[in-house]
Amino acid sequence: MTVEQAGRAALVTGGGRGIGAAIALRLARDGADVAVTYVRAPERAAEIVRQIEAVGRRGLAVAADAADPVAVTAAVDRAAAEFGRLDILVNNAGIAPYGPLEDVRPEEIDRTLAIHVRAAFVAAQAAARHLGPGGRIVNIGSSLAERVPYPGWTLYAMSKSALIGLTRGLARDLGPRGITANVVQPGSTDTEMNPADSPDAEYERGFTALGRYGRAEEVAAMVAHLAGPGGGYVTGASIAVDGGYAA
Repeated sequence: MTVEQAGRAALVTGGGRGIGAAIALRLARDGADVAVTYVRAPERAAEIVRQIEAVGRRGLAVAADAADPVAVTAAVDRAAAEFGRLDILVNNAGIAPYGPLEDVRPEEIDRTLAIHVRAAFVAAQAAARHLGPGGRIVNIGSSLAERVPYPGWTLYAMSKSALIGLTRGLARDLGPRGITANVVQPGSTDTEMNPADSPDAEYERGFTALGRYGRAEEVAAMVAHLAGPGGGYVTGASIAVDGGYAA
């Protein structure tokens, strides 16, 4: 464990699995107390908490559907209350809607925007009441916000693109208080949602400059940098962790 985040507290939405879990564990290893939200599989969120506690930090799992703004606000406030402070918010919770444009239903549009956009806005709004100087907000976007090389991802790309504008606005609103806001854009990353051995994986690898999928830990390393001392003068930025996908 390092001490870059010693004495600090973080909330990672959707931190029970995949990229979110990797981020939560990295922040804990860097010294932060970490809360995670989850919707399903409480046992998996509990395991992440166990691993956080195994490195000597406090952990907390909060059931909260990102599509419910009341639950999102309550999760932020609970994390701050449990830890006595909140220094880092990582808006990571997400879904992956995919399919032909003509088949997208209005309720799919509403839920996707609620989870990817409204939840990030509401969480940032709630966190702003707790964050002090040195506070960090990191939104997890997608390389598809910058480049959409194949069909079927219009709704997803639209929702992730909105995080760029949100992040820039947050940087301006919160900069005078010494709080930074950035968006990290992962490319194809080996997770349960998009495994590196899926039928489409070889096709996706072909769009990267490095010719491989990323690891969740590589995305977490960038988030940790932005959330730590090295990210103090970086704000309003969109940073790709995509193996050259958008190059």
